[in-house]
Amino acid sequence: MHIGVPSEIKNHEYRVGLTPGAVREYTARGHTATVQAGAGDGILATDDAYRAAGAIIADTAEEIFKSADMIVKVKEPQPGEWVQLREGQLLFTYLHLAPDPDQAKGLIESGCTAIAYETVTDERGALPLLAPMSEVAGRLSIEAAGEAMRRSEGGAGILLGGVPGVQAGKVTVLGGGVVGTHAARMAVGLGAEVTIVDKSIPRLRQLDEMFHGRVKTRYSTLETIDHEIGVADAVIGAVLIPGASAPKLVTREMLGSMKPGSVLVDVAIDQGGCFETSKPTTHEDPTFVVDGIIHYCVANMPGAVPQTSAAALNNATLPYGLALAEQGLDAMHAHSPTGSGLLDGLNIHKGKVTSKAVAESLDLPFIEPETALG
Repeated sequence: MHIGVPSEIKNHEYRVGLTPGAVREYTARGHTATVQAGAGDGILATDDAYRAAGAIIADTAEEIFKSADMIVKVKEPQPGEWVQLREGQLLFTYLHLAPDPDQAKGLIESGCTAIAYETVTDERGALPLLAPMSEVAGRLSIEAAGEAMRRSEGGAGILLGGVPGVQAGKVTVLGGGVVGTHAARMAVGLGAEVTIVDKSIPRLRQLDEMFHGRVKTRYSTLETIDHEIGVADAVIGAVLIPGASAPKLVTREMLGSMKPGSVLVDVAIDQGGCFETSKPTTHEDPTFVVDGIIHYCVANMPGAVPQTSAAALNNATLPYGLALAEQGLDAMHAHSPTGSGLLDGLNIHKGKVTSKAVAESLDLPFIEPETALG
């Protein structure tokens, strides 16, 4: 199969769909890999490094979209990209379609087969291609909160870890999944007071044991959320419904109970955000203020640390990408080791929406992926 890797063009996105090491794995198995010139600049990987791994270097993205059987990216295709996709072509990347009807329309009209990293599952039903970026984003969320809390940035001027004799900062984490766990780990490591809010009692028990009582755990209710954001200096939004829009856990009215200069970090912004007042921001201009509360809503947080995040992402995606390269759509069938997982990742095929969560979020017709594939 011919694999194409265009440069990422989203604002301040420095990751790359395939690292030189991943390209080597594809070419060693007889596949052709074409990488756009400069695509690896963000991770300090030169074109020569890709050539040494067996890649062909193309001058433009247009060459890649025109010739490749499968496009491997990091972020969702932008308008100038989705118009270059075509029927019979595979797209393997993060999509986050639920809050993005324009992209969904573009992919539907292209006729391509779009597989979303964020909905691929493993044998346990977990999300193995979302997990590594959730780990990175969870850890970065505390760094982002700490910076936004500085007085010079408009924050209340509180050091998360405090110092001896001075109250440490208080962090509330909404959601006890991968993002929330890694956010809590970073915050606890800095010495902050941390509370994790989740609706799963078994998960709260796991977190209590994991942190040996160093974090508070609370069952999620409206009253709990209202109280915890009211005492927090930083709130991390870390909720996830796979493939669907994130629930709005914090309304604008609730901001009135928060401390002036406190910070909301919405890690769920790719799926529409879990704060009513959230809107996507960029690394170039990451924050805005609503009712005296600082909002950090960067939609590609891991892009800030591309060497770490691109390596972690490639480690996770490589087995699935190789299965697609070697078996094509057959990699989604039950007889394949990757079958059910990749089938869950199928969001759009030949103009049909094959993810129930996406279809419901966008009010579009849904077709079972098995039926769409025939």
